[in-house]
Amino acid sequence: MKTGKSIVELAQEIERQAAAKKDYVADTRKLQMVVPDGGGVKLSLMNGARTEFAIGPTAHRQIGDRLGVPAKYYDRMLSENQSLLATNVNTWFNQTPEKRLVRTLDGQARAFLSDRYQRIDNVEVAQVVLPELLGARDLEIVSTEVTESRLYIKVISHAVKARVNSLRARRDPQVGDVVEAGAMITNSEVGLGALAVTPFFHYLWCKNGAVRNKEGMRQHHVGTRLDADDNIAGLLADDTRAVLDRGVLLKVRDVVRNAISQVALDKAIDLMNAQTEQRIEGNPAQAIEVLANEFAIGQAERSSILRHLIEGADLSRYGLMQAVTRTAEDLPSYDRATEFEAMGGRVLDLNAASWRAIATAE
Repeated sequence: MKTGKSIVELAQEIERQAAAKKDYVADTRKLQMVVPDGGGVKLSLMNGARTEFAIGPTAHRQIGDRLGVPAKYYDRMLSENQSLLATNVNTWFNQTPEKRLVRTLDGQARAFLSDRYQRIDNVEVAQVVLPELLGARDLEIVSTEVTESRLYIKVISHAVKARVNSLRARRDPQVGDVVEAGAMITNSEVGLGALAVTPFFHYLWCKNGAVRNKEGMRQHHVGTRLDADDNIAGLLADDTRAVLDRGVLLKVRDVVRNAISQVALDKAIDLMNAQTEQRIEGNPAQAIEVLANEFAIGQAERSSILRHLIEGADLSRYGLMQAVTRTAEDLPSYDRATEFEAMGGRVLDLNAASWRAIATAE
């Protein structure tokens, strides 16, 4: 499990971003993609005076998606003919005008979103969740991070635990295979995911973590339209924005408590125990290939999963899940590492047909 930032570092970065971010609701006729003489496209916004922002990768993808420009063609224009890209974008900005929410941070347009996007910001989540977690007995925040796309807070309980009857535990019953209950809280300020709470399982012997997205809660960022007069761009100040219902954030707190319960953990342990008996019957390397095609896993990542599967010497479905979550530690990106922890949970939840295809691959 990747550890990311300390609590102090996380709080400092969230507060810095909260002070540095600016949001605009703008008619697209007041937006223009420009190509400065020095190169590199920017988004120009007329807000009384003209303001230019560099464009981040997420905003680029959202602009292309909204205008219906295929990603491959958009990326080719961005790398080979930026003037052509600007012409295409500006044409559609003017011919199909609409109001959009442009979220900026540190002089960069980081998101291009619907004017119905409900802003649930990381600072709000942290202000409600962190005091509850830090003040609770037997809870430990084991990993936090804020990336360009998401906030992550992972917490475990040292009091809520159970044992898996895995092959490793049967080999070494004195050590066993102990799992602690936990929860992961995630949020995206740039439209790449809901505010969510999902169960998180922490395996003591290997320090791996698995996320089970099938359970938990999700609060999507959809609300009423943001106010702005027609054909203008307006800066959205925090004191004039629609106030988020505090009940949503309190619900996050309650779902965390429910996720970290003995009942929830025991239910998951029953599933894990059953899967310790489900074996890979075919070629393990081909099993990884089928899994990789199912989950969109890259070639280097496939090799890492296979290596950890062999090192773990457990060719069960549970062993495969452990190999997937162990691979998360090898990945440089915190976002991608967390995706692999969620893939571990998906291995547990595969339907019978999908598991059969993996287990019998030759």
